[in-house]
Amino acid sequence: MVEGFPWESALAVLGLTVPVIAALWEFALVGRKRLGYRVQMDTTATDAAHSPHAGVLERMQRENTALRDPSFVLLRIQNSGWTLIDAGDYVARDDDPVGIRVTFPGRRVAGMVVTELSHDYLGPCFDGAAGLSCSDGMIELPKVPLNRGAHYKVLAALERDQDFTQDQPFPDPVIVAGVKGGVRGGKIKKTESHTFASKPVMVLIAFLVAVAAAQSFTTFTRDDAVAAPLDCAKGTLILSGSTAFEPVVRQAAKQYVKTCPDARIPLSDDSFKGSVAGLNSLAAAGKKTKIKEDAGLGDRLAFTDGPKSDGRPQLLPRPVALSLFTLVVNKDTGVQDLSLRQVRDLYAGKITNWRQVHGNDVPVRLVSRSPGSGTRTTLVRQVLDGKQPMGVTVEDCAALDGEEPGRCEVGDTATLLNTVASTPGALGHSEVGAAAAHDDLQQVRIDGYPATLEGADEGAYPYWQTEFAYTYGEPPADSLAAGFLRYLANEVGKDILRSHGHRPCSELEKPLLCRPS
Repeated sequence: MVEGFPWESALAVLGLTVPVIAALWEFALVGRKRLGYRVQMDTTATDAAHSPHAGVLERMQRENTALRDPSFVLLRIQNSGWTLIDAGDYVARDDDPVGIRVTFPGRRVAGMVVTELSHDYLGPCFDGAAGLSCSDGMIELPKVPLNRGAHYKVLAALERDQDFTQDQPFPDPVIVAGVKGGVRGGKIKKTESHTFASKPVMVLIAFLVAVAAAQSFTTFTRDDAVAAPLDCAKGTLILSGSTAFEPVVRQAAKQYVKTCPDARIPLSDDSFKGSVAGLNSLAAAGKKTKIKEDAGLGDRLAFTDGPKSDGRPQLLPRPVALSLFTLVVNKDTGVQDLSLRQVRDLYAGKITNWRQVHGNDVPVRLVSRSPGSGTRTTLVRQVLDGKQPMGVTVEDCAALDGEEPGRCEVGDTATLLNTVASTPGALGHSEVGAAAAHDDLQQVRIDGYPATLEGADEGAYPYWQTEFAYTYGEPPADSLAAGFLRYLANEVGKDILRSHGHRPCSELEKPLLCRPS
């Protein structure tokens, strides 16, 4: 290769230029005005002699005389270009009503009929029209106006000419016609029915494949380093916060590191301990670093279910997504729907057995997240009308057995779901995506409404929250924290959010508020 020559750019320009030229040639020039035909059937009655019902074909007559070796041809005449073909576009004298002439070497025309009109309005063009006739060796068709894609078919019954040898195959029909302004003299062109693509298209595809292969070759063989995407940054990013939002953050971090090999995002089992714990960790890191008042940390982010509480003015929020939460129960409860009043009474300890809400005779066991959980805070604020659940009765959820109701608390979403699934009569709460992955649990509707974004938008479903990413101060634009936030807002990040049942804030009516409309 010539050193310094921009081969990749040249190949990219070539790969773009050729399809554009091909498209202009096909649609603007060659295909602008085109009259086409297709022989869809050409068969003799003797070809079907093996059929028990073919005899009537062989006995076809003309003026009480049996046809010699009768045969049938079905022609399709069509406008295969991109503009109208009018009656005045046919190449013929003005006083000649005939637009197309069809002959059948070696055969005589016994009869014909025009059939299968693409549009009913073509019918009058053939009803008693001048220019439509058939003689012994020729079919004449009138100058039919054809819109783009319009067509009609001609079925001809033929017999072998006396001078044509019987054991000799018949030549193809000869169609003579032309249109003014068409390419290659405007001559009528034989078209083909392709199951995949025509030869020119296949050649174009092969060319584009070759260009793509050449681009790949130059990419893998060049000596200079590949430039990183715009949002990539070097360094280490520490993530913490919501356990409900943890699956989204983990997947996004994994994809980001694949895209940006100079970035490190270490994630351990203790990285996510809850929304408040994440904010505490972020605030502590900021104070320890002692950065300037107008600066911010570029290596830390905390994710929370809902906004922070009052105080901590250094922590700045960025709305990321609208999240849905759901109530979940052990399947032995026999419950799939609860009213908002019943939910509040359950968490207040007023309902202690599922039979009180028309479920099974099983004690109610409440499995909740620990204080500081955004999922729990959202439950209290959005569903329980600001009232905290009944007090904890056991420190260890494994002690929720026997015939007594009770409540326990766990530290993360995964533990809560597993505990509800294994504890008879258990009721818990979770992010929808995580709950949906548990086949052993039953999601509970609230007032008949399931956990859907549409229900939240209509104000019918109450258990939802905005997911926030918090930074300590304003992170530098070229920092890893800023780059990862931009990554979550681009198409890849939004795809990850959607795959977990969240709605990206940018898709809502008011993205900055990131709330149901």
